[in-house]
Amino acid sequence: MANKLRLGIPKGSLQEATIALFKRAGWNIYADGRSYFPSIDDIEIECMLIRAQEMARYVDHGVLDAGLTGIDWVVESGLDVASVTTLTYAKQSRRKVRWVLAVPESSGFERAEDLEGKIIATELVEVSKRYFADRGVNVKVEFSWGATEVKPPRLADAIVEVTETGSSLKANHLKIIDTVMESETHLIAGKGALADPWKREKIETLALMLRGAIDAQSQVGLMLNVRRVDLSAVLSVLPALNSPTVSQLSDAEWVAVNTIVEERTAREVIPRLKAANAAGIVEYPLNKVVL
Repeated sequence: MANKLRLGIPKGSLQEATIALFKRAGWNIYADGRSYFPSIDDIEIECMLIRAQEMARYVDHGVLDAGLTGIDWVVESGLDVASVTTLTYAKQSRRKVRWVLAVPESSGFERAEDLEGKIIATELVEVSKRYFADRGVNVKVEFSWGATEVKPPRLADAIVEVTETGSSLKANHLKIIDTVMESETHLIAGKGALADPWKREKIETLALMLRGAIDAQSQVGLMLNVRRVDLSAVLSVLPALNSPTVSQLSDAEWVAVNTIVEERTAREVIPRLKAANAAGIVEYPLNKVVL
């Protein structure tokens, strides 16, 4: 039987973002909405859709060799799985998410200590219990099955909820009074899988390519031509990833320059390059940046 890596893909809010990330990394995953076993164009990988909250358990038990999930759920589980690499992406953005302590805007609560004896609703029960215990605040932490934002003030006094932008909390007239923890997606693996040389190499390859796809998201490539006499002025403008590649063109007086810059700086760099006598400036997207 051929070697197979059993890989968990997070079902739910991270599913589409994860499939898109794999596509940029070079793997096409096809989920039809009915099967929990999406196909992938790699005969060495077998995918399974699993809720992010359960991923660490199945990786720890050896049902899966590896999987993608938030580090919040790994911490919540208390299980001893290995984090292979961090992959900072979420449902709507390319940044970490926050688990925050939120209370009704009209409640008068301003700090965790104000919630002594109160009821806290959350999906992140164990982490929330430790948060309050560390502060010496006695509260009752109740598991929330969803729609946590609508529970205060009738069903709970406060919530610990995950947010990217805070817009949903504001829409439900809640205010954030503290951050309980930050989280980002991790590629995790079981100790047994990492002890297997073939699986370890396959997992490390996945980590390398996924990490490269993540790193490329905030960067773009720039190509341009410039006369040799103006090359120093052009190079002084470029905030290169390492150092630009300079290639001779057929005309001995001209060279081509290729480099990578942060996407947010390209709008400032390109006019400066033009002012330094660069020509034929092309900005292009990147799929992967592997350092």
